[in-house]
Amino acid sequence: MKLKDKIIVITGASSGIGKSLANECAKRGANVVLAARQYVTLCEITQQLESRYQVKALAIQCDVTIEEDCAQLIKQTLTTFGRIDVLINNAGISMRALFKDVDLKVLKSLMDVNFWGTVYCTKYALPEITKTKGSIVGVSSIAGYKGLPGRAGYSASKFAMNGFLDALRVENLKTGVHILTACPGFTTSNIRNTALNKEGVSQRESTLEENKMMSSDEVAAIIVDGIENRSRTLIMTLQGKLTVLLSKLLPAFLDKMVYNVFAKERDPLLK
Repeated sequence: MKLKDKIIVITGASSGIGKSLANECAKRGANVVLAARQYVTLCEITQQLESRYQVKALAIQCDVTIEEDCAQLIKQTLTTFGRIDVLINNAGISMRALFKDVDLKVLKSLMDVNFWGTVYCTKYALPEITKTKGSIVGVSSIAGYKGLPGRAGYSASKFAMNGFLDALRVENLKTGVHILTACPGFTTSNIRNTALNKEGVSQRESTLEENKMMSSDEVAAIIVDGIENRSRTLIMTLQGKLTVLLSKLLPAFLDKMVYNVFAKERDPLLK
């Protein structure tokens, strides 16, 4: 499926992978609907995209944790463009705290954004995407295959997203709707800077080595290729592919490897 003139809705589009996805889709000729809480930032991005690529871009303020916002996102898209070809569920937040220390409101916040945000947007977009035989994309994580220490809520939300998309894929085997689960490895973006600490406050700086990670632009190009090719699952890094494989073949060995990796981060939670 080539994306020229398609209508693509992207949540979490004000920064990071979402912003890169908007740019990549517009570069390939798609008209884009950008959703996030940061409305002014979205408007600036839409103006840049329209000027640079001569496509139509629409900014919609949306908090994906609010079901009515998600319903309005789809409704406004249909009012403007009349159809939806692709929904990319990208909005997400992370965390960094051991479960024994964390306030449970942090885990609830992550489930509300990462899981329920995907469910709400998909629920309202699915009837329209069924009409166009388009695509529903979930930007998940390797943490959806292997629980990561200090990221219990994040891992849980991504496991939930993966299970939801997997069930949805089977339900739509005969409808023509394409379901893509995209799992980047660690990506250079602001998700770790905005990750919630044990009190639910943004930690503001990454504890990992950002210079060794994929860029958000690289991730976006792979995801958009996956949409065009109607791929099923994208595991984007060698580390990610190895993690998924070892989780099936040598899970206890993988536990130790993951522990050792996270014990070496700056200001480690694991001692």
